[in-house]
Amino acid sequence: MEDKKQLSPEQRNELLNTLKNRFEKNSNRHPNLDWAKIQAKLEANPQKLWSLNEMEKTEGEPDVIGYDQKTDEYHFYDCSAESPKGRRSLCYDRQALDSRKEHKPQNSVIDVVTAMGIELLTEEQYRALQQFGNFDTKTSSWIKTPDEIRKLGGALFCDYRYGNVFVYHNGAESYYAVRAFRGMLKI
Repeated sequence: MEDKKQLSPEQRNELLNTLKNRFEKNSNRHPNLDWAKIQAKLEANPQKLWSLNEMEKTEGEPDVIGYDQKTDEYHFYDCSAESPKGRRSLCYDRQALDSRKEHKPQNSVIDVVTAMGIELLTEEQYRALQQFGNFDTKTSSWIKTPDEIRKLGGALFCDYRYGNVFVYHNGAESYYAVRAFRGMLKI
């Protein structure tokens, strides 16, 4: 494991306290789940804890929103009210970034997701997140785009307006100051 993907004991304790406080404050997102079990899993998986810290650093406000009994995995999603500020103004993927001749964004969603060690939300996951609150009422978030759409140059994003989730498309090379992405991590 790379040293840069490890947290210091101080960083680890600070992150665990932040996650625990968020977990307790938002109990509606995870009824019947026990923080002690989640913390034990986190402490046993330092690389996953590093990924959660990356989600936190970029203002994603990760929180547990589910548990899969079959795989014995907890699911952390970005739960910030609006798209995470530290991940905005990104085009969809490396191919889109490379295709821009000028005014290139700093990076692409897929490259950042990979570097963070997380997964990009699918449309289904994005819709599931909305049952826990109204997310992206002023912003939007890129979502995992099906290959057949991406091959034609497009990419998908979602937002929440008028009491509904809307799915839209853009050219994958586009980027906006109010669009980021939401990720998830299984632990």
